[in-house]
Amino acid sequence: MIISSPGDYREAARRKLPPFLFHYIDGGAYAEQTLKRNVEDYQAIALRQRVLQDMTSLSLETKLFDETLRLPVVLAPVGLTGMYARRGEVQAARAAASRGVPFTLSTVSVCPIEEVAPAIDRPMWFQLYVLRDRGFMKNALERARSAGVKTLVFTVDMPTPGARYRDAHSGMSGPNAPLRRMVQAMTHPMWAYDVGLRGVPHDLGNVSRYLGKPTGLADYIGWLGANFDPSISWKDLQWIRDFWDGPMIIKGVLDPQDARDAVSFGADGIVVSNHGGRQLDGVLSSARALPAIADAVKGDIRILADSGVRNGLDVVRAIALGADAVMLGRAFVYALAAGGQAGVENLLDLFEKEMRVAMTLTGAKTIAGITRDLIA
Repeated sequence: MIISSPGDYREAARRKLPPFLFHYIDGGAYAEQTLKRNVEDYQAIALRQRVLQDMTSLSLETKLFDETLRLPVVLAPVGLTGMYARRGEVQAARAAASRGVPFTLSTVSVCPIEEVAPAIDRPMWFQLYVLRDRGFMKNALERARSAGVKTLVFTVDMPTPGARYRDAHSGMSGPNAPLRRMVQAMTHPMWAYDVGLRGVPHDLGNVSRYLGKPTGLADYIGWLGANFDPSISWKDLQWIRDFWDGPMIIKGVLDPQDARDAVSFGADGIVVSNHGGRQLDGVLSSARALPAIADAVKGDIRILADSGVRNGLDVVRAIALGADAVMLGRAFVYALAAGGQAGVENLLDLFEKEMRVAMTLTGAKTIAGITRDLIA
């Protein structure tokens, strides 16, 4: 199919992927109302169009945690990215590095830290969950630091997994799931050959390194479910703040008071996020949550946002609402599934072109010039 916009990659991914993988990345929690509102609320934001502003010196470059970014975009941590393309985390990291933006490796990636970090010429970011197994957390942090990771993204909105009903229907979980996944793979030969056969091993690379044995998809669901820690509080993160001497970002903030608590804790950044609508259905979209959080902590901490950003225009909208940069999750995984590294590179090029159009037609010459005044 012809790819002319970022949104085209979703359909291309749907055609190529076995249904259990497509619906895992595409779905949300419960009735998926927050998933829908994440997108709709960004689309509903009108911008002020300006003319005759002399936009010849337009620049998308920005600085974030002492890194220079070609555009204010970061590839978000997404579990099992290596199942969407052959050694998918490596391909996505290379795409991000080639376009001058950071890539964030998930705790539950297929490719381990030691495979991804040497594949790129800039430091990647690393994401960690709050887990009962503090030994794993310490091991992962030590390995990340040894691999040159400087920026840690700490996900705090999963003290328990959300109710993702699509996974049971698709074969990701539920009765006879392994058999259903095998049948689906056989009916999607392009994926089966490129990823299923050539992309091995299909285990959780970081978890396998720690446990000393391979971990498969069944282990992914079981290990995460057994290790999420609902008892976690701010005081339990202090040892990580003391251990980690680089930028530490708290991901999963939707409330202004939690943002203030992150500042008091000593975090360097937050991600305004509802986990892409995959945790608690019915909560605020990121677009709705951003302004109040920005009013509370803008200037005290760096603000990123994810959940619902699907194109370059949405990036401009998010920054106008108060973000310093955005994280892309589903958008880049769709592109990765459809076209590998080249697909993600093209997606980022499309985002850049769309941002240039939006900034030119709103009179914002720089990222700092994208303010709430741009919202009609």
